[in-house]
Amino acid sequence: MINHRLPQFIIIGAVKGATTWIHNQLRDNPAVYLPAPEPHFFSQEYDRGIDHYRRFFDGAAAGQMLGEKSADYLAHPLAAARMAPLLPQARLVVQLRNPVERAYSDYKMLFRRGTVTQGPEAYLDGRANDQPRFLEDGLYARHLRRWLDHFSAAQIKVILFEDVKRSPEATVATVSAHIGAPCHYSSEVGASPRNDSSERFLPLPVRTALAPLKDAARPLRGNAMFEKVRGLFARQIQYPPLPEALRARMMDYYARDIEDLEKLIGRDLSHWRQSSRLAA
Repeated sequence: MINHRLPQFIIIGAVKGATTWIHNQLRDNPAVYLPAPEPHFFSQEYDRGIDHYRRFFDGAAAGQMLGEKSADYLAHPLAAARMAPLLPQARLVVQLRNPVERAYSDYKMLFRRGTVTQGPEAYLDGRANDQPRFLEDGLYARHLRRWLDHFSAAQIKVILFEDVKRSPEATVATVSAHIGAPCHYSSEVGASPRNDSSERFLPLPVRTALAPLKDAARPLRGNAMFEKVRGLFARQIQYPPLPEALRARMMDYYARDIEDLEKLIGRDLSHWRQSSRLAA
C-alpha cells in the first residue's frame, strides 16, 4: 500500500553545516519521524518519482510529524522550484556556518573519502576545478534568495553553527517551535556538533572494502559493541592544513555574500570575518 503522507518540514542545508546534529536531535523526538539516509529527492533523485519519495516515510507511526534532511537542497539550483508545488506549506530549516570553515570541512570530507587528493589550494581559491561545490555551496545569500522566490520568509528558519555550539538546547527549542513539534532535547545525542579534525575515521582502504555493507551497518551506529569494534580500526586522519593566505582569499570571495546574508536574516556575522584559527 502506498503511503500518501509527505513531510511537513525539511532541513535543507547547508552541507557540512552540522545539520546531522539537528537531524539526530529531532529524530530522537518520539513525536517526529525522519528517515535515514538523506532522501536527496528534490536534488539527485527527482526523476525516480513521488512514490519513491513517499517510501522514505513508510516507517512513520500514524501520529508522528514527518520531516527529512537533505543538506544539498539549499545550494541545488532546482530543489526549491521542485519542492514548492508539492510541499507549499513546508517549514524549512537552514543551518549555516562560516563559509570558509564550511568549505574546508567539505574538502576534508572528500579528502578522507579519496575523492580529492591534492591540497586545499587546488580546490578552494576560486580557480576552475572539478569540485566547484567547495566555494559555491557557501554563497548562502544567493541560495536563500532562490528559496525565497518560492517560500515565504516565515517558512524558513535560519540558525547558525555558533547558536548550536553556544546554546544547543535553546536551538532545539527554536527549531521545534518553528516546525510545530513539541520540544525534546536529548543530551545523549551530543551537546554540540562533532569536530571532524579530531574525530577518528576508518582508513580509506577499510572504508572501501566495507562500502557494500554500509546500509546494513547503519542501524548499528551508536551501539556500544559496534563502536568498540570500529574503534579498533579507526584512525585520526592528518589533513593538509588550510594556509592563512588562502583563508584570507576565501574570505574576500565570500565578503559580499556575507554582507547580503546579514541583511537577509538580520544577524550580525562580523565574527565570520575575523581571522582566527579554523576549528572545522
